[in-house]
This record gives sequence, structure tokens and C-alpha cells, in this order.
Amino acid sequence: MTTAEHPVVPRPSSPPGEDGGRHPQDRRRMIRRRLITATIIVLLIGVPAGYLLISAEQSRSSGQDKAAEAAAQGMREGWPSRMQRRIFELPIPGNAVDVQYYETNNWKASRMYVQFRTSSAGLDRFLSHLGSGRAALQDGEVTVGARDAKIAGWYFGPGTDWAGTTHTNKDPRPTQNITVDMTDPASPVVYVVSSATP
Repeated sequence: MTTAEHPVVPRPSSPPGEDGGRHPQDRRRMIRRRLITATIIVLLIGVPAGYLLISAEQSRSSGQDKAAEAAAQGMREGWPSRMQRRIFELPIPGNAVDVQYYETNNWKASRMYVQFRTSSAGLDRFLSHLGSGRAALQDGEVTVGARDAKIAGWYFGPGTDWAGTTHTNKDPRPTQNITVDMTDPASPVVYVVSSATP
């Protein structure tokens, strides 16, 4: 067969975009779309996950602080919080030094153990704010029980000028057992166990 018998049919030209080559503008648009999609996915997953991690860490830290306080055995240096002082009615004088405290709680009762050194006038202020006075202190009397003394790590042995009183309130207000080391009357050391019944 000759060329005349087999006519050469020209191939139709491919429409734009089907020849495997893309316009540079289409490629940029596709990359931008993918980038936007990836950013949205990161934001939708990453931001909430970040908040969860931060919240979990704060919760864990808070729990550890509370657990450390609850697990603390014996007296802690420093002042009880204002709320603790108000609940247990412990008007520690402003000039008190060497302040220590310890709180226990159970279903029967809550107790606050407090120890501080003050001046003679500070002791008078403390007792009067409780609704008591120096005259209520009995020489040689230790009003803190052996069990409470053991919990707080206090020792009320001989060779010290002890004086004590118990200031009783009607429930639900707390009752305070107060024992004072009067060996140095100008600088007494006060030991208090304030007990409140829930």
C-alpha cells in the first residue's frame, strides 16, 4: 500500500492541562491548599492536645503539693493560713516568732497544733482574744494530752515551769488546750491544740 492508500490522520492536539504539564499557577494553588489543610489539622489536633497536657501537669503539681502537705509528719515551720486560724480560732499575736503548726483531719474531729514564742504582752493578747486570761493558767498544769504531744513531737517533761488551761466552746466552735512554757516569763512559749468537731 502506498501512502495515498493510507491517509495520515493528524492527531488531535491535547486540551490544555491534559498533556502532563501543569500551569505554574495551578501547582502553586495546590501547594497552598495542602499547606492550609495541614495547618488546620495541626491546629485542630495540636491546640487541644497542648491544653490537655498543660492542664494535666497543673493538676498533677497541685495534687503533689496537697499530697505533700497531707503526708507531712509533725510540725511545719511557718504560720497557718488565715482561714485555718479563723476556723480553729487561733489569734496568734503579731509579734510571735518560731511559729510552727500541724493540722490533722478525720471523720471524728479536726485538730490544729500550733507552737509559738511571744512576749508577756503577746501571751495576754492571745488569751484575751480567745476569751480567756492569764488568771485561767494553772501553774504546773499540762493540758495537752500525751497522744497529742506525741503527734506534734512535743515533750512536756520536768524541769520546766508549765502552766495550762483549757478554753471550751460549744460545738461546732473549737476547744483549745493551751500549755505555756513560763520558764522565761518575758518570752513564753505557747503550745495549743485546737479541736473542732465537724
